[in-house]
Amino acid sequence: MAGVNKVILVGNLGKDPEAITFDNGVKKVSFPLATTESYKDKDGNRIDQTEWHNIVLWRGLADVAERFLNKGSQVYIEGKIKTRSWDDKDGNKRYTTEIYGDNMTMLGGARREQSGMENSSQNQVAEPMENPPAPEDDLPF
Repeated sequence: MAGVNKVILVGNLGKDPEAITFDNGVKKVSFPLATTESYKDKDGNRIDQTEWHNIVLWRGLADVAERFLNKGSQVYIEGKIKTRSWDDKDGNKRYTTEIYGDNMTMLGGARREQSGMENSSQNQVAEPMENPPAPEDDLPF
């Protein structure tokens, strides 16, 4: 039976995405993502516990992240956990764990931008409605 490596996160970017484009044209974007869970302790005090995740996006997702995300943006990420290692300048083995995203949905601010676009397109539609198109230009939908 094969194992499953699936991560789902909803959080906010800790800083602007950092983009790298390799010689072959492939783009990689990385950024820290904060997820916060809240619970009440035994005395009823609310406790917020924040975890930081290293997010890595490639190619098309990297393009979208670079263009539309910034520090504080809220996103939904689906992906998998990968751990990589390297030797530092002193020869010590170092490790990092990253989330390689295969799916991303912009939340929060992206909706405001989208609703703003809808409002501007409604304004554009209002003008032609005053001068209806000729019957041959009517669309069936």
